[in-house]
Formats: sequence, structure tokens, C-alpha cells
Amino acid sequence: MKYNFDLHVTKMEQGRSSTPKDEVEWIPLGDHPIFTSAAGAGPESSPAPVTRNLLAWDGASRLYFWDSENLCLHRISIRLGEPEPTSVLAAVPSMVLQADLQLDFVVHKISINRNGSALFLAGTDGLSVMYLYGRASSKQNTIICRTISVGSKIYFNSSNFIRVLQVLWHPYSDNHLGILSSDSVFRLFDLSSDIIQPEQEYYLQPVEPGRCKNATSICPVDFSFGGDHLWDRFSVFVLFSDGSVYILCPVVPFGSIYKWESVMEIHSDAHTFGLKSANPIAVSNSSLAISWLEATFPELVQQALEGADLPSIRARPYALFDASLSLQGPLKKVYHGENEDVAVCGAECGGCAVSFLYNIVSKDSILVTAWNGGQLQIDALADEIQPVWNVGSPPRLCVDSCDHILGLAMICESTCSNYSIVKLDQPLDNTVWLGHPPPLLRLAIVDLALPIKSESGSIITMFVDTLMPERMYALHDGGIDSIVLHFLPFTSQISGKNDTMKTPSVHPVLSTCQGEVSSPSPLCGFVSLSDSFGYSWIVGVTISRECLVLEMKTWDMLLPIHVDKDSKPTDLDELKEREMPDIISKELLSGPKVVLAPHTSPNLRSVSADSIEGRSTLHQYFKLFHENYVEYAHKVYFEIKHHGPHLKRIIDDQHARLGVAQQKLSRVEEKQSKLEVRIDHAIQQHGILKERLQRLRNLPGAHKKPLSRAEREFKSELDQFRGVELDALRSSITALNARLRRHTQSPKGNASKQRVLITGKNNYVQQDSQVFQLKSSLEKLSLVNSENSKKVKLVESALKDSSV
Repeated sequence: MKYNFDLHVTKMEQGRSSTPKDEVEWIPLGDHPIFTSAAGAGPESSPAPVTRNLLAWDGASRLYFWDSENLCLHRISIRLGEPEPTSVLAAVPSMVLQADLQLDFVVHKISINRNGSALFLAGTDGLSVMYLYGRASSKQNTIICRTISVGSKIYFNSSNFIRVLQVLWHPYSDNHLGILSSDSVFRLFDLSSDIIQPEQEYYLQPVEPGRCKNATSICPVDFSFGGDHLWDRFSVFVLFSDGSVYILCPVVPFGSIYKWESVMEIHSDAHTFGLKSANPIAVSNSSLAISWLEATFPELVQQALEGADLPSIRARPYALFDASLSLQGPLKKVYHGENEDVAVCGAECGGCAVSFLYNIVSKDSILVTAWNGGQLQIDALADEIQPVWNVGSPPRLCVDSCDHILGLAMICESTCSNYSIVKLDQPLDNTVWLGHPPPLLRLAIVDLALPIKSESGSIITMFVDTLMPERMYALHDGGIDSIVLHFLPFTSQISGKNDTMKTPSVHPVLSTCQGEVSSPSPLCGFVSLSDSFGYSWIVGVTISRECLVLEMKTWDMLLPIHVDKDSKPTDLDELKEREMPDIISKELLSGPKVVLAPHTSPNLRSVSADSIEGRSTLHQYFKLFHENYVEYAHKVYFEIKHHGPHLKRIIDDQHARLGVAQQKLSRVEEKQSKLEVRIDHAIQQHGILKERLQRLRNLPGAHKKPLSRAEREFKSELDQFRGVELDALRSSITALNARLRRHTQSPKGNASKQRVLITGKNNYVQQDSQVFQLKSSLEKLSLVNSENSKKVKLVESALKDSSV
């Protein structure tokens, strides 16, 4: 089935400009009519908690919101930083995008592709893709958009019980969807060619049959595509329920587009560090990688001969005929010494892993694992990712009449037992191109301290800030938290910083918890916005259709905190002296100056006052008195008169404080009787509780010892067995029965839809081989079933012991 993706159609262009510009009114985004309505978020089809996000942003000027009540998509035009730098405005009225078919499932998540032409609607019971440019409707401001259903025969068949765990757009293709399902299969769908059958299928087998200790090690949870860094752009990271992380590399959608410089960089790296190595394993692995690169991107050889550069190149359909991809992992922590624990990443956190986030920050690849207990495990790849194949395990290819590859499927087995753990002190020659999975460098474990939940734990969804990649957001039942990374190993080393490892900073952004026990998250939508001027916002929508717009600071989040160690602490008395001005100067408080009397003759008493000598002496004494006492009195009078208003204010303030203190004392006296009554009541309750405690101590079984560490570990294994393994066993049996039923009921002579299947160098595969594979799968399942039956007996015995 072929679809035309030409966006330059007249009807589509009419739909884009159907809203006249003169009728548009710009208002704050939080006051938009679609958010201020009292409508609910629609009914829930499943009582189980699910991740919900009904908001999407195209990275430019359009915000999309799914209306669960009216079953339509709202397209809101927004302006960032106008008229104020921190404001977010929205256009009224908004466009309504209506699907051209009836959606028979509840939408829980929406996401837009790279160029903004399509958006998928995912739910528990369905997956559809809506193309955003359609034909105008008879209703005003409404567009009818073409909508298709993806993978309906595989995931949403009535006789099938395969659940979709995660759906993501591929970052280097506008037409490819990646889907991880509960049957441990990762599929890539090409929407431009076939929406029923996948283009690529990877059957994940993390452990060998019969060696798994519990089903959590074989139950996938989440996945993420890699970022724009070396082989990361060709990688898929898969998270399993026990916290282990695996890598598939290389995985490339047919027809995806990559930068020429990026592909040339990894091609030259394989030549430099692989083919010239003295280790034959490195030479073999790099030769496979080079042959795959040159076949997938044939322009590498052509342009190398011609000496020309291209801006981008397109991936061609190709797969090695005699090798399948290796499931690299589980990724383990890098360590220094001989006696360090080399446990798989995730052993330090309790519970089950629930979500995964890949983030590229400069030269560092950051992996974040969220656990249902509320912990975030943050790691960085300590080495580069390299492609690894299992030679001798050929894939299954689907080709046309001209032997052009249309699709592929392969079993990806883990080969972790063949490799040793990488140490930090190992030389480069012992790790490059030897097929070792990249180790993890533990950066931090962040405990979000979430409210008390049920046994299923909390659901945590993580997002990366669109402006500052060092910051990520964690959306959970208690609200939204911001986590900022202050240490990046490779980036700090390249920039010349020798800083020690700093812990991330965690800041609560939004709290939706009313108490210690929380209800399901009231947020049904979340998106991060940013503009080219360095401003960042987060937008959240509640179930009651209330829109929250919060501005996030970015410029000072990564600045270090400087502490002046040389400055001495200031005494409190000195501060009071500085703040309180002098009422009277110290000079006046010390009194008048003491001036010695002038030298006089000894016969001064016999001198008459009317004489010349007497008058001269009196004049000298009067002058001294005037200088010392009269002038001092004038100064005292002037300062007292000048500081009078200030003294009045001080006295009034003291009187006011005295009045407040008297009021507080009166209130305390009034409450004293009530406090005495409450104290008496508390004493009575204490006595009652003491009696109840004594009665409880006398009950049988109250003197049992607490569980030991081994017993607690066994109890946690039983909890994991109860929550995961039985469901995994039932889903595996159901999936195998459905496959066998489809195989036995499939028509044999439909020549119009028949495809040629080849395995390795053969041109076809007989049906007997398929039946044999199904029988072998059933035998493997029987082994797992026998192990689970033993564990069921252990559970029953443990329950009997606990009841006794």
C-alpha cells in the first residue's frame, strides 16, 4: 500500500490559511477558551494507571491539544516573547482538526514528527496517525484530516494480547514509527509504504532460554532512540523491568536522511582505530561496520573518489546476509579495583523500572532510568557505542521480484557472557572495536521523595528542556520536578575543567499533592517551550482543562556558587550599632572641655572689682565660662531639638511593640485554659494507647523477630514474581498461540500478495522450518513454565508459613 506525502496540494494550503488574519485575537495562553471550559478529560477505558500527555509542540509556533471529550485536535498558534519577553500569547479562535474516521479508543498520548506534518494518537486499544494538513470542513475553523491506523493486525486484534509499551517517532525520518511491545519485539513501521506490516522487526532475547532467574529480566518497559553523536544516531536503547539497559546498533530506517559529515566521521573512525588495530577481533568488527556503512550509504565510496561533499545522504535498504544484530548488554557500571561490585545497573534501586530517557549534552550521552519507588538513576556512557553483529545467525529478509529489500526480521541475542567488564585503567587498545558494551559511569541517584503509593508504585515520565539540555523534568503523581546536571565527564574534560563530581540540583516546579497519600496525577498534558532569545517555559494542562504556563530561568542555573572564605562574620551588636544612629554625639555626652583657669596674682582677693585689673580678670573668667559652658549648652539644646522627632519615633515604636506584646500575653492567657484541657486529653489518650499497646504485646505472634536481609530479599523477589512473571507468562503463551493460529490459517496460494522470503543465501524457506521454529519456541516456553511452576510452589509454601 502506497501513500502520497506531497504536502504542496491546493486543498492543504487552503486548510492552512482558512482562518482570516483580521479575525485573530491574541490573548495569554492560560486564558484560551479551550482551556477555560469546564469540560472534563474524558472517560478512562482502563483502571490501570497509564502515562498521559495530550500536548505537543512543533518547535515553532503551533501548539496541539487533544480534546478527549469532543474527539478532536486543537491547533493553537502561539507567540513567544511578545509583547513582553516573558509572555506567551495564543490566537483566538484556534483551528480544530477532525479525523476522517471514527476513533474507537481513548487517546493517552500524542506526539508530532520532525517536520510537523503528522501526529500520532496512541492509546491502550489503538494507534492512529493524523496528517495535519487536510481539507476544509463546512464548520468554521475546522479541517478534516486524513487519519490511518497503524499495526492494527499485530497489536489490536481481538485474538491478540500484545500490548504496546512505547511509541516514538524516529529522529531522522518523518515517516517511521518505532514501537516496543510486550512480546519483546521492537518494530519499525514505514508509514509511506505499509501501515499493516512493519519494515523491520527485532526479536529481543536478553538471556538464553532456561537461564533467566525471573521474568523481570525478559520484560521490556521502555526504549529511546539515540542522539546526534557518532554511532548513537544509529542506536536504540531498550530498558527492561529489572533496570537493565541494552543497545541495538545499527538500526537505520530505510530512506532516513543523515548529515554527510556525521557519517564520514564514523567511517574514518572505523578505518583509523579498527582496520589498523593489531587485534584480529577489532579488525573483523570494524570490517563488518565499514561494509555495512558503504552498502547503506553508497555515496561514501563514490564521493570519496570524486572528492565532493554532500549536505546529507539517504540510507539505502541493506542488511548483512549472514549476521544479525547483537543485543549489547546489560550495560554495567565501570569500576576501578578488583573487588568492586560489578552488578548490573539498577541493583541499587528497589522496585521495578518504569521509564527511560536518553539525553545528549555536548559530548556526553546521559541515560536516566526511573523506578516506581520514586528514584531516578542517572548514568553517563563511559565509552563510545560501536556496532556488534552475531555472525552465523542470518536474518530473514523480504524482497521483491528484483531482489530489493522490502523488510527484515532478526533475532537479537545477548552475548554479554563473552566479554569481561571494562575498567577505567585499561588502555585504549583493549576496548576499541572489541565488541564490548559501553560501560556506565554513575553520576547520581536522585530520590524524588514521592507520596505514598500502592503496591504498583508511581509512574514517572521524563522530558528534556528544549533550551538547556542539562535540565530535565520529571512528571509524576506529586507534580513536576526539575533536575539540573552540574557535572558532565567528557564535556568537563574537553573544556579543561578539573571540577570534582557535583551532585545534580533538584527543584520542585509544581506540586499537585494534597497530603502524604496522593491520587493519580491531575496533569494530562506537559510540554517545554523555548525561543531564540534564551527564554524557556513549561506548559501543563490539568484534567479539569486548566492551563498552567510557568517561566523557567536558564541563565543562572549552571553558575557555580562562590563563597567568600576570607570574610569574617559580623557581630550582631556591631550590626545594631551600625543600623541605629547616635541620638546625642559622644562629644556632648563626655561633657564640656576642662580648661585651666588663667594665671593670676596671689593678691587677687584684695583687688577691687571696679579697678582696671579687676575688670580684666573678670573679663577673662567670663570669656572662659562662655566658651566652655554656654557654647556647650547651646550645642546640647540644638542636638536635643534636632533629634526630638527621632526620639519620638523611637518612643512610639517602643509603645507599639509593648502593646503588641501585651496583646500576645492576653491571648496566651486566654488559651492557657484550652491548652490545659488539651494536655489533660493528651495524657488520657496516652494512657489509652499505652493500654492498647500492652494488649497488643500480649497477642500471639507479637514476639516474632523482624525479617532478616535474606528474607527481605526473598520477599521482594516474591513481589516481583506476583506483579510481573505471571502476566509475562500469560502474554507469552497467548502470543505464541496467536502466531500458531495465524500460521495454520494463512492461505497458501495467494499469489497476488505472496512475497519471496530468503534466509542467508537461500531464495526461499519451507514451511517445515517455520513449524520447527514454533516447536522450538514452545519447548523454550515449557522450560520457562516449569521454572515458574517451581516458583509458584515456593510462593505457596511461603504464604502458608506466613499464615501460620
